[in-house]
Amino acid sequence: MSRRKITASTGDGKKDYEVGYGKPPPHTQFRPGQSGYPAGRRKDVRNLKTDVKRTLAMPVKVKEGGRTRKKSTQEAALMVLREKALNGNTRALDRFLELAVRFNNDEVGQAQPLPADDQAILAAYVAETSAASPSPATTESPDDSATKPGARSHNKAPK
Repeated sequence: MSRRKITASTGDGKKDYEVGYGKPPPHTQFRPGQSGYPAGRRKDVRNLKTDVKRTLAMPVKVKEGGRTRKKSTQEAALMVLREKALNGNTRALDRFLELAVRFNNDEVGQAQPLPADDQAILAAYVAETSAASPSPATTESPDDSATKPGARSHNKAPK
């Protein structure tokens, strides 16, 4: 069974608009500039995360070495924290070091794979040191210590 398309008039006597699934009649459609949820969030209302990012990115003028430069608020705040830490403020120093540990994840300190020739040198060294050290079979066992002269017995003396 085929669906029949219904044409609707736009109000001026013309029947040129097709009504169907996803095509509501024009008189029930949202008007330009009108929301489907008028009580919803206003266009100019932002959340705290957006406000913080925008505030930290705003440029400020900072005097540095006798010159005025523009820096982000975030960078200027870090410079102030750094100066306080260098002047002996322990709270600023603690906070600055905490930030350094948290965000100073440079790739420089990461371990890099060794070249093949270095791995061969290390393998030869490990083999040499393991051959030079006594094997566990030749080391002294706890039972042998009691039979050696001058060794103490773990038994209590009779009373």
